[in-house]
Parts: sequence; structure tokens; C-alpha cells
Amino acid sequence: MKKFYLLFTLFAVSVTLSSCDKCDGEQPRARIINKGTNEASVQIKTTGGNTENLNNVPAGTTSDFRNYAAGAITFTITADKVVREETVQMSECYEYDITVDSNNNITTTPRDRND
Repeated sequence: MKKFYLLFTLFAVSVTLSSCDKCDGEQPRARIINKGTNEASVQIKTTGGNTENLNNVPAGTTSDFRNYAAGAITFTITADKVVREETVQMSECYEYDITVDSNNNITTTPRDRND
């Protein structure tokens, strides 16, 4: 009987650990992947009016992630003198890759960090 309880306990612990999310209520975040020909910058404005900036990311590099509060987020992206503004609803545990391609076109890709 003791073996049964031990095995049951081990099974319960393993199920609990395997079902844990990778992200647990963490703030959303964004980064720039700059494959373009010039520097790129992003201003991240939150619903509360706070701003985070990823400024002057050199061509051929990727910035670090910048965290910000969840809610309605406005990205103002500047690359090769082109300005693009995008407003998205960001939840906890999401991240955004803001990519500037070799033709200086800008795309944004959301990703759930629990996937």
C-alpha cells in the first residue's frame, strides 16, 4: 500500500510540473530585429501613458526585449525615415518581434510565450 501512495504522489508531482506554463503573469515585451539598411527605433506607449523606447538599433542586429504594462499598446516604429504606427491589445505573457527586412519593410509578429 505504501508503494501505491508513493507512486501516486510521484505521478501527481510529475503531472503538476509538466502542466506548468512557461510564463506566469509576466508583462508583455517587444524587441527589434533589424535586417534593414539603417538604424531602427520603436517607441512603446502604454494605456497608462508610460513609454518605453528601443532607440537606434543598428542594421544587422537585434535589440534586447523591453517589458511594458499589458493593455492597449501603441508602437511607433521608425526605419529608414518611414514611420509606422500600430495599436494592439497586449496581454500578459505575449511578446512582439518587430522586424525590419532588407528592403526596410516593417512587420510585427506576436507570440504567446506559453506556446
